Amino acid sequence: MLLMFFMSMLILIITMILFFISIFMNMKSFNSREKNSPFECGFDPIKSSRMNFSLQFFMFAMIFLIFDIEISILLPMSLCWKYSNMINWMISSMSSIIIIILGLYYEWNFGLLNWMK
Repeated sequence: MLLMFFMSMLILIITMILFFISIFMNMKSFNSREKNSPFECGFDPIKSSRMNFSLQFFMFAMIFLIFDIEISILLPMSLCWKYSNMINWMISSMSSIIIIILGLYYEWNFGLLNWMK
């Protein structure tokens, strides 16, 4: 028990040391207008280098990630149906599929799947 306490304290101390080293190394030096502006062959930039990010891309990526995780959970279910009780397997797989369908209906109902509004 005492060894576990000392090991946890050692890990905490090492983490704090690394944290403070990273803060010290990332200190910003002198900031000026020229340093923060994009470089275009020595000329002043014609327009801003920042572009607006469409929220539709973000929503589409989030929907993709959610469905990707749900499908990766469903795929192993098809492999373990032989080794489990058929009723429990059917209940768990159907509840997962119903959750996916309800999520898809929710996204479709609120217009998240429509690209152009």
